[in-house]
Amino acid sequence: MTTPPSKAGTKGVPRAARERQVLDVATEEFGRRGYEATTVAAVATRVGVTKPLLHHYFGSKQDLYLACLNPVGDRLLHAVRTAMTGPASAVRPTAVTGPASAVRPTALRVLHALFTALDGQREAWFVLYDTTLPPDSDAARRAAYYRRAIDDLAATGTADLLRTTGSCDPLDADALAYAWRGLCTALVRWWVSHPDESPEAMAQRCARLFAAGRTLLTEASE
Repeated sequence: MTTPPSKAGTKGVPRAARERQVLDVATEEFGRRGYEATTVAAVATRVGVTKPLLHHYFGSKQDLYLACLNPVGDRLLHAVRTAMTGPASAVRPTAVTGPASAVRPTALRVLHALFTALDGQREAWFVLYDTTLPPDSDAARRAAYYRRAIDDLAATGTADLLRTTGSCDPLDADALAYAWRGLCTALVRWWVSHPDESPEAMAQRCARLFAAGRTLLTEASE
């Protein structure tokens, strides 16, 4: 009996499993090298399939990128939205956070959610924040959609934070949201080069860094 085309794979690997392998490798390649430098041939070679077969499964390079981007964008957007709107989470007691009843601030909840969403596929952050996407392409427009949605959530959070300090300056809020995006990118980049760091360990590290920053700013203002 002939295997139905929808289930056929290569070298005994079911098609669905092979497609997952392709997406995992392609996400890593796009994240590490950027869209412009990533080739379908390189992805196919790493997976162990032919370039024509990969095109048959996913279409063009842009189609492959979109197949990687959409689950990444959905996952990160859901993570940020849930962290901002869900119930506050308790923090494991440390020298920085204090007693176990302490509640993790929103910024740390968001970072922990991002780290958790990216765990096992850390380069995926740079699939979303790729600066080499062709202008006016479907890939660029789709990535921009996710970035705007995440930036809108960040803008809400930073504006709320500034209001607690008495600042209602929209430019302050815009600058802080811009800085927040850069901070997230820098932290994920550092995390990629430290693979033994878990999402929880990263969240605790960020708590210590924030505490050190508050101390530094307090000393500078005295």
